[in-house]
Amino acid sequence: MKRKPIFTIIAVLIVIGIYSYDYYLTSKENAIIIEEGKTLKEHTNNFFLPTSTTGQIIHHQNYSLSYSESYEQAEWVAYELKASHLSATNHKRPYFEIDEAVKTGAAHWRNYKKSGYDKGHLCPAGDRRFSKSAHDETFLTSNISPQEHQFNAGVWNRLEQKIRYWAKKNNGVFVVTGGILNENLKTIGDEHVAVPNQFYKVIVDYTQGKVKMLAFLMEHKNSNLPLYTFVVSVDEVEALTGIDFFPELEDRLENQLEASRSYKSWSF
Repeated sequence: MKRKPIFTIIAVLIVIGIYSYDYYLTSKENAIIIEEGKTLKEHTNNFFLPTSTTGQIIHHQNYSLSYSESYEQAEWVAYELKASHLSATNHKRPYFEIDEAVKTGAAHWRNYKKSGYDKGHLCPAGDRRFSKSAHDETFLTSNISPQEHQFNAGVWNRLEQKIRYWAKKNNGVFVVTGGILNENLKTIGDEHVAVPNQFYKVIVDYTQGKVKMLAFLMEHKNSNLPLYTFVVSVDEVEALTGIDFFPELEDRLENQLEASRSYKSWSF
């Protein structure tokens, strides 16, 4: 009879031990999540995300964007493209899905139905083939803009391929891209998704010990002209969009880089 209290104490200690271990694991998991959050913040700061004119910046796992409710698309999408991200893997193309992270409500893919325009990726699926989840994440409606097929499959695709070449050669670039959104644009669908007349890409190479930039501005039509003919300064894109692309850069360096239209240090 005297042994029962001992067994009871042992049982209580085991229960306490189990709960303590569960608490330890939970605390450890939370610490990892917090650390990952810090890493994401450091990652974001390192690559100098642009300002948002809309106040609605969304961070997905493999790209960030600033959503414009007025035009029902992103004013910019930004992502890092490392050499290690490049892959020839072909994943099954998923259905487009509405981006539930957009608080004001992202446009529905049905706006594009019978519109005559492609659902043009801003962060290309081809840049996110390194995993199925990364690839499928590009099929959110916040990551698309109406594009003429000949443009999307033509000169715009050529530029995307060139960026992959630079990412491989330089072991990584950072890309910011979107349409020029302004008043009186043509729209499609019941939600009036704007059709940009121009599209831009800003590329940053930060891997060679110093930062260099290159910006492209293209009319929304196909062209056989060499890609370097579309090079503009970052300042010109900022003037058209109202976006400050790299506000965290030291002012003198930012002014110097953003004013330049030189592409001599880039191989075409």
